[in-house]
Amino acid sequence: MIKNRVTPDRVIRTALPAEVADVVALHARARATYYPDGLPQDGTDWLASWESALARPEGRVLCVVEVGRIVGLASFRTPEGAPADTVKLFQFHVDPDHWRGGIGTALHAACVEEWQADGRRMAVLDVHVDNLRAQGFYRRQGWVPEPAEPGDHHLTMRLSLAAE
Repeated sequence: MIKNRVTPDRVIRTALPAEVADVVALHARARATYYPDGLPQDGTDWLASWESALARPEGRVLCVVEVGRIVGLASFRTPEGAPADTVKLFQFHVDPDHWRGGIGTALHAACVEEWQADGRRMAVLDVHVDNLRAQGFYRRQGWVPEPAEPGDHHLTMRLSLAAE
């Protein structure tokens, strides 16, 4: 586990269960940007989902805090049935009001540092096919897309974490 990353302007640390409402709100704001027709009402209880993510002993939720407010978050763990050296980035969001300020890059670097410290060799994620902004961000961080099937709603991407 990495230590908190602290600069004069921001801290990157583990999100706390007491912050779940702030996490859910940021998640909704970020997701709304890539659903042009509005957020789908698929019955997901996002409060319960984030409470579960925050409570998982085998997973982590990192957050970026600036001026006392959560402005970025990342949730990851080893997916069921995957090798122990694989980690899946399940959620990665930056508050849209804070885009292009280096928050995503700093949060991604913190995730990679932790994954490498934990002996992970491969990271995977699924990104919405219409979220071209996020796909570009991940590509700039070294993620490589897998071929997608026609009609897929998500694109799977991989990042090698092997030491160079």
